[in-house]
Amino acid sequence: MDKKINIGIIGAGQTGTPMLKKLAESDFVNLIGIADLDNNAPGMVYAREKGIRTTNDFMDLANLGTNIDIIIELTGVKDVKKQLREYYQQTENQHTVIMQELVAILLMSLAQGELVKSFHGDQSYQ
Repeated sequence: MDKKINIGIIGAGQTGTPMLKKLAESDFVNLIGIADLDNNAPGMVYAREKGIRTTNDFMDLANLGTNIDIIIELTGVKDVKKQLREYYQQTENQHTVIMQELVAILLMSLAQGELVKSFHGDQSYQ
């Protein structure tokens, strides 16, 4: 495959940072950006060091539309998932896949050979 997979990540904390680092190592991935409310979150710091776009508003990534193939939602916040789904429906974006945290945990667990712990309970977006 010559084409890279364009990925955006929402959440730069305990789950997002290892995912970001793993994806940054991949030749077939183009990291479009990462969003988190905390500029000092580990993933935000790492992304800036690597020249990856950072934003405090996850909708900045969603607004890139079909330029993102997969948007990985790792906040554990139900409202973020809801806003993403509604936005993609309103804009008729049938291209971008929203990857939920559970799928990310599964993939990271497979890569490590053991179940990776989830750090999120029920959270709100503030």
